[in-house]
Amino acid sequence: MGVPMIRCQCDVCQSKDPRDQRLRSSIYVQTSDRSWVVDTGAEFRIQVLRENVQNLDAVLYSHSHADHIMGFDDLRRFGSTHGGAIPIYASRETMQNLEKSFAYAFNGTARFPGYVLPEPHLIEGPFPLGDTTIHPIRVEHGRAHVFGFMFRQGPRSVAAYLSDCKTIYPDELKILEGVETLILGTPCRRTHPTHMNMIEGMAFAKRLSPRQTYFTHLSHDFRHAATQKELPDNVFLAYDGLRLEL
Repeated sequence: MGVPMIRCQCDVCQSKDPRDQRLRSSIYVQTSDRSWVVDTGAEFRIQVLRENVQNLDAVLYSHSHADHIMGFDDLRRFGSTHGGAIPIYASRETMQNLEKSFAYAFNGTARFPGYVLPEPHLIEGPFPLGDTTIHPIRVEHGRAHVFGFMFRQGPRSVAAYLSDCKTIYPDELKILEGVETLILGTPCRRTHPTHMNMIEGMAFAKRLSPRQTYFTHLSHDFRHAATQKELPDNVFLAYDGLRLEL
C-alpha cells in the first residue's frame, strides 16, 4: 500500500526519515547493452522522473496484482522514443490480465495517433536481454502465478529479485544457488499467508548465502534506522532511490 499508508498515524507513517517513504516496489536494471524494469507500479511515472530514466528496452512483469502493473500506461513515453513496440515479458496468466486491464494498448484502439503498442513475449523459460540471461523463478504467492527473476552474465549469477513470495520450489532453489546479490520481498514482521516475513526472509538468505541481501517491498512494520540495527552486516533494508553497482 506504500508508506505512509492512507489513514495511518503510526510512527513509521509519520517518520521524517526519507528512507521510510516507500512507493510501490520495482527495480530498474541497466547493463552495458540493455536496460529494463521489473514491474510498473502505481507510481511508475514518479519513480522514472525521480531517477531520470531515459532508456527502457524491455519490461518484465512478476505478476498482475495492482501494485505491480498500474503504471503500465506511462510506458507509452518510452515506446515513442524507440520508434517501435516495447517488449513486454510475462507469464501467460499475467499477460492475459494485462490485456484485460489495458485492452486499448493491445488491441489497436489507442487514444491518440502514434501510440506505440506493447510487444508481448510469454515467459516459458530463460531468455536473453543483450548479454544478460534472465532466468524466471517460479514462486508461490497465494493463488497468483508469480515469477522472480535471476540475472546471469556469463558464469556469474549476478542478482536475483523475488518481490512477492511465500515459498520457492526445490528446482528453482537450485537455479538460485551461487547468486551474489539477493533482493527479497519481506513486507511484514508477522506471519503472512502469501509473503515471507522478515524472519523467514532471514532464514532463506542464510540458506542461499549470497554476498549481500536486500529486503524490499516493505510495509510500515519497519522503521528503517531501527530495523537496520537488527540485521547482520551483509543484510540491508532497501529504500527508494537505492542504487547498487554489481
